[in-house]
Amino acid sequence: MLTLPKVYAITDTSISGLSHADQVRQLVDGGIRLIQLREKHKAPGDWIEDAILAAEIARDNDVILIVNDRIDIAMAIDADGVHLGQTDLPADAARRLIGPDKIIGISTHNVEQVRDALSQPVDYIAFGPVFSTNTKADPDEVTGVEGLGETRKMVGTMPLVAIGGIDHSNASTVLTAGADSVAVISCLLNGERSIPDASRALTEIAAQHG
Repeated sequence: MLTLPKVYAITDTSISGLSHADQVRQLVDGGIRLIQLREKHKAPGDWIEDAILAAEIARDNDVILIVNDRIDIAMAIDADGVHLGQTDLPADAARRLIGPDKIIGISTHNVEQVRDALSQPVDYIAFGPVFSTNTKADPDEVTGVEGLGETRKMVGTMPLVAIGGIDHSNASTVLTAGADSVAVISCLLNGERSIPDASRALTEIAAQHG
């Protein structure tokens, strides 16, 4: 069974104003051990070189690197895995492409999607948005901490990632509710403090949960 670091950082060039590689470098400096490259606006050819460099940095620092949506990018840079949304390639097809040893995660937003995910060849389930979020153009309905707790019961030992509106003020509550890891974007990249400092602060909070 996959063991996830408690903080799951996600890159975003529009929020940070930095390349994916620069974000990965600073996140690593802040002690982050699990990073997802998330690029929603550029064509694959426009960010592949950035992704290659980001992967090199992650590999050199023994950091797990996941690519959001783009299985082609994940395969091209030999990432550790891919994260799929509900409208992406089905997990069984993704598994045939990337093989048995790579990580596959999947986003879920309600009970039906969680139940379906449990029948698929995935290594972790992400659930949310737990709180209101501004990082998605068309966010799903907020699940709340209660919904996360119910999902924890449903998934059993399957690694569970909470996502959506999580920051330094509520990460502890989310981990207490049953998440194995908290996926975060804005609270690390929004510039109110440096990315390494924000990362260190969040990993210290998460470390209190074992």
